[in-house]
Amino acid sequence: MRIFSLIMVGALLASLSSATNGVTFKVATLSPDGSAWMKLLRSAGAEIGERSESRVTFKFYPGGIMGDDKTVLRKIRLGQLHGAVLTAGGLTQTYTDIQLYNLPMVFTSLAELDYVRARMDPLLLEGLEGKGYVSFGIAEVGFAYAMSKVAVETVGEARAQRVWTPSGDPGSARAVAAFGIKPISLSIADVYSGLQTGLINGVAVPPVGAIALQWHTQLDHVLDVPLLYVYGLLAVGERQFSKLNEADQALVREVMGEAVRQVNARSRKDHERAIVALKSQGLLWHRPSEPVVQEWQAYAERAIVKLVEEGFVTRPMYESLLRHLSDYRATLD
Repeated sequence: MRIFSLIMVGALLASLSSATNGVTFKVATLSPDGSAWMKLLRSAGAEIGERSESRVTFKFYPGGIMGDDKTVLRKIRLGQLHGAVLTAGGLTQTYTDIQLYNLPMVFTSLAELDYVRARMDPLLLEGLEGKGYVSFGIAEVGFAYAMSKVAVETVGEARAQRVWTPSGDPGSARAVAAFGIKPISLSIADVYSGLQTGLINGVAVPPVGAIALQWHTQLDHVLDVPLLYVYGLLAVGERQFSKLNEADQALVREVMGEAVRQVNARSRKDHERAIVALKSQGLLWHRPSEPVVQEWQAYAERAIVKLVEEGFVTRPMYESLLRHLSDYRATLD
């Protein structure tokens, strides 16, 4: 009986210790402190801490102080971090299909993009979780445009530029190379100085990103053709997430999922405001003629075929995307 009592006391003490110590998620993000992303994340973290009675807490590292996506993922693998707000491209080596929406010029409107996302987001998040990362949703950043120091309209003119792609994101490099452009890989932290020194003179970036990172101060021209859809994810390692009991897992999914949905909803308005801001800052927007747009589209279509063949995304997922696009476009006929 005494041995049984000691076992019960030990189990109780272990339980109390676990409840006291709890589980902390150390999460990195490139978003600067004070940004909408950070305000929502901190608010969500505080709500989870309160509702879980401090069993679950979040500590955030904003402003890129933990490094770029590649560095952050390495720190997650080592257990120094437990999660991050990442671009889809940053997770390419973990789960290839997460960059499905990054295929060049695959969407012709935001409406068809929304239609596809409503049907495919859950599949992508499920696939990512199968690779060891629990994500709470996809957040839009916006369409990326080619921005440069010199005016660029044709594919040939773009090939003559020194175009940046993010280091640790082979998918982006392959997508750019598919247009015959030889990219220069740099970390996000090095892009501004690269533009200053002339190491690079062109980037493909959403307007929101160009302003947030101050790259727009080093650029003069924008090609008014949306080339890529850019989006991010808040993801945490399954190893740390599995330490939570079922109730706390459900709580984190609920609260963080709502935070990501709010960011996603705000992003479209931010995207539109950023375009206006860039124009007011003096950047010149160039809308090419229809034959030139068709040239870009033709290269994009050939690029997609090659990217799928090379495993940029898996063929079944790409074919699912095409079916949803076809279904949506059929409603417009």
